[in-house]
Amino acid sequence: MTGESGSPPTRPGLVHSLIDRFGHLVRELSKFATVGGAAFLVDFALFNYLIGPQGVEQITAKTISTVLAATFAFLGNRFWTWRHRKRSNPAREYALFFVFNAVGLGIAVACLAISRYGLGSIWPEIFQNRLADNIASYVVGTGFGTMFRFWSYRRFVFVEAGTPDVAEVDRDPRA
Repeated sequence: MTGESGSPPTRPGLVHSLIDRFGHLVRELSKFATVGGAAFLVDFALFNYLIGPQGVEQITAKTISTVLAATFAFLGNRFWTWRHRKRSNPAREYALFFVFNAVGLGIAVACLAISRYGLGSIWPEIFQNRLADNIASYVVGTGFGTMFRFWSYRRFVFVEAGTPDVAEVDRDPRA
């Protein structure tokens, strides 16, 4: 189906309309998920290595593994997922990325702590083992943390071209 004479062909149907409208978001989500999946593997492997053969305490191990995985994720998201977006000060992006990652870390660590020390004090045979630690941290904590990270990175860290800076928004146009 074509549009008016001289205009590009149009895509018929609801599916094509949705793709036209949300395709960029789907691509961003796909790239974000790929980078996140790779960072997750770094986090998961390092966490289990640290609590296993190295004997590091679970909360410390989770903190170390998340910081290293976050560095990997920052590079992947800045230079692949949101490479088309306006670049602001790299130090600002890096700092904000890690602030929001710290919140994501807090979400994952809180889920692990609630499982291990909260529920584990009631049912230690269920909640104080490696499987329970991994479920609390990686399934529950990572799930909630990922939703928060995608929203915050997209909104505050890797801003769209044309999105005004805070200083521009705060300026009174009548001044």
